[in-house]
Amino acid sequence: MVEFKHTNFRSDEQRLPQMQKAQFEGGVAVDPTPITLGQEVTVLYEGLLADSGADQVYLHCGYGSNDNWQKVQDLPMYHTGYGWERSFGVNDESRLNFCFKDSANNWDNNSGHNWSFEVHNGR
Repeated sequence: MVEFKHTNFRSDEQRLPQMQKAQFEGGVAVDPTPITLGQEVTVLYEGLLADSGADQVYLHCGYGSNDNWQKVQDLPMYHTGYGWERSFGVNDESRLNFCFKDSANNWDNNSGHNWSFEVHNGR
């Protein structure tokens, strides 16, 4: 499988600062987009839970339609000077869906819409 290296931001130590400066709605930046099967994707989060001072944030993610997620997992995010960050490999060509939760089980699900991205198969 071909691994694409496309990024919308720089791939060096300036990547997270540039993602933070983009100031996407809801405090979420995803790189790269569009997302291709087999790629590593980085999510930077500065949303509601980060604003509330959460001690740990988890990326709650899965694949499929927004109302029927498969392969659901909670990935611990890493606190950086730019927000909460997590990189992971995209291993399913159906739709990638995610939201966030903290260690107190508070959720940020984009007002019930979650965040959802089409995954391209690279062909």
